[in-house]
Amino acid sequence: MKAGFSDRWRGPVTAPAVSLAEPEPAPPRASPSPAPSLPKEVSKSAGDALIDAKVELHGRIIDEFNLSLIDRVSSDDLARQVTRFVADHVLRERLALNQRELEAFAAEVLDEMVGLGPIEPLLKDPTVTDILINAHMSVYVERNGQLELSRVRFKDESHLLRIVNKMVSAVGRRVDESSPMVDARLPDGSRVNVAIRPVAVDGPLVSIRKFAKRPISMDRLVELGALRPAMADLLKAAVRGRISVIVSGGTGSGKTTMLNALSSYISPGERLITIEDAAELQLQQPHVARLETRPPSVEGRGEIRQRELLKNALRMRPDRIILGECRGEEAFDMLQAMNTGHEGSMTTIHANTPRDALGRIEQMIGMAAANMSAASIRGQIAAGIQLILQLQRMPDGRRRVTSIAEVTGMEGEVIQMQEIFSFTREGVDAANNVVGHFRAAGVRPHFLAELKAQGIEVPSLAFDPRANL
Repeated sequence: MKAGFSDRWRGPVTAPAVSLAEPEPAPPRASPSPAPSLPKEVSKSAGDALIDAKVELHGRIIDEFNLSLIDRVSSDDLARQVTRFVADHVLRERLALNQRELEAFAAEVLDEMVGLGPIEPLLKDPTVTDILINAHMSVYVERNGQLELSRVRFKDESHLLRIVNKMVSAVGRRVDESSPMVDARLPDGSRVNVAIRPVAVDGPLVSIRKFAKRPISMDRLVELGALRPAMADLLKAAVRGRISVIVSGGTGSGKTTMLNALSSYISPGERLITIEDAAELQLQQPHVARLETRPPSVEGRGEIRQRELLKNALRMRPDRIILGECRGEEAFDMLQAMNTGHEGSMTTIHANTPRDALGRIEQMIGMAAANMSAASIRGQIAAGIQLILQLQRMPDGRRRVTSIAEVTGMEGEVIQMQEIFSFTREGVDAANNVVGHFRAAGVRPHFLAELKAQGIEVPSLAFDPRANL
């Protein structure tokens, strides 16, 4: 026999006996009361009453049960015992719930115990790509590229803060008044950004970017209309031929997704080192070493930035370095790596056009090497970077590759580029979907000769502007 959450619930189980509750005397048997037919009278709505009850039950569990033993109980048995606990509470408090509502309520209480509370169902929903929490009363989600207000909410600000601390503490990060902003990740790889008071005026702001359980492949991106097969063939050949690539785009344009798709074409015999603020890349190669930055401690010491990790990575015998996002002085070291035997390295950058991406890289290198002239910086950029992918999130929520451009060298003090493929917008249809077409510019990349020397061929027809991409 295995003890449940209290002495009132016992039943035959096959697992070894584990008591999650402290022993207590059995309560006096109460006279039976008729089954409730009306909800408990409360001044709040039924939804508010359930939220209050859920948080109350969670607090009671923390007070009454030995949570350190939960790991020794199977998930199925834990769910059964929580359901019994909730059923007893519903009966005692005269909450009018049918069987389906009771099961959903029990699942929510279980999420409060071992999950992330009210947003746990959103994290499990495959149609949700972003979860945006604007204080405890407002939770938005993104589905199919469109934002919508969800019915999820938290009881109060302290309830939300408890969930936030559970998120960030799992990866050794902290958030408090002295450090009110933090980047973190969830166990499934989802990226989390948190801002709390005093920088968040109206209460905690939480942004969660979910990623697919399985990385989206290049073929899947073609199916979704993000690019055309001819464009995918060129990118596949470029990655295999160790062409250094920059993925440029705005927030939410799909840069990390594209980086994951590109990395799938890297040879499994190469050693890859990834450097990120919050580890979110999902590389499929067998030889991957992952590095992650570290924020400063409470005393303001111990911070490890991307630049320090990048310098250290160069001593770890990498074949390629993949930098999750280039946003500061590490751009200088990344460019040095691309120019000194680590061809084929990749990174992402926030920019609106390929030309803007080069300008941002130049500015970031200037922060790290103030004594370098503009001409020297541009020369390093032209020598290290060969291909720039520009991504854009359209008004209808779809992500597309709007430009693939090659860096061809220097002319005077100007970096020369040529566009190979582009996407042209033509308008919107009756359903407000963006209408447009992909087209080839009619030029062949200069690096095709380099690829051909490695035995990698790209059909010439792919660059014909008259061909149907």
